[in-house]
Amino acid sequence: MSDQDILGRIEALVAEEHELREASGAGKAPDASRLKHLEESLDQCWDLLRQRRAKLESGENPNEASTRSVREVEGYKQ
Repeated sequence: MSDQDILGRIEALVAEEHELREASGAGKAPDASRLKHLEESLDQCWDLLRQRRAKLESGENPNEASTRSVREVEGYKQ
């Protein structure tokens, strides 16, 4: 998966998230489980993109980056 593919996936996830949030603003309750899944998927995509860019900057092959589990990505300390 290329950086452009990942960015395209991020854009699609963000668009869906906005649609769900806008629907909730119109008096409709948002699908909480879908929103949680979208947020987790976005975090995974951003993590993969950061991994790829770090590998590229350090002279490694960015295609060796892999998607990490939701548990691992969500468990990062900031």
